[in-house]
Amino acid sequence: MSLAVRELGQVSYRDALALQDELVAARRRGECADTLLLLEHPPVVTLGRSAHGEHLLVAEDVLAARGVELFEVARGGDVTYHAPGQLVGYPIVDLAARDARDVHAWLRTLEELIGEALVALGVPWRRVPGWTGVFVDLPEGARPRKIASIGVGVRGWVTLHGFALNVDLDLAGFDAIVPCGLRAVEMTSIARELGDRARADLAARARAAVRRAFLARLG
Repeated sequence: MSLAVRELGQVSYRDALALQDELVAARRRGECADTLLLLEHPPVVTLGRSAHGEHLLVAEDVLAARGVELFEVARGGDVTYHAPGQLVGYPIVDLAARDARDVHAWLRTLEELIGEALVALGVPWRRVPGWTGVFVDLPEGARPRKIASIGVGVRGWVTLHGFALNVDLDLAGFDAIVPCGLRAVEMTSIARELGDRARADLAARARAAVRRAFLARLG
């Protein structure tokens, strides 16, 4: 089954929402292929359907003063943060056409695809039972380090929203929230995990690795 991949650079969160709406409607009408949008956002905090107010640690006016937008959105999950240096992926995929009407299975598929990309980049990964997202594989007993967050929506079995993979962003931005409502988790990035092994072309390599994983699995 065909899958289009569009690399869009930096896109405002509002514009990305509008584009997803357009593509979901087109996909439901059968007017376009399944499509993966790869992009970055300016600094923004988003609140999903399961968000708790106490997980936003600063007031909205403080966020605004820092140049951070705030959106409430119809995706699963709690609160998360986007900023340049983070690779955001929005798959617009018709699950019904793939005979895959199972949102939980779709979440696991996204975790696996991101995990495959991370392995290609030299970062071992794991799941944490009971939590959605992708974590760095660490010794038993270590504090979990989350490297990718996932929150999706579905309309007529066509998916929207998706994942945010931390490539090389300023992790201090996460201090304004309790990421995904998980207080025991530390946020990390590919650059942090690779350390001296990170390369100047890391962002391009991450995009390519994610693209390859999606095309191999869904294309």
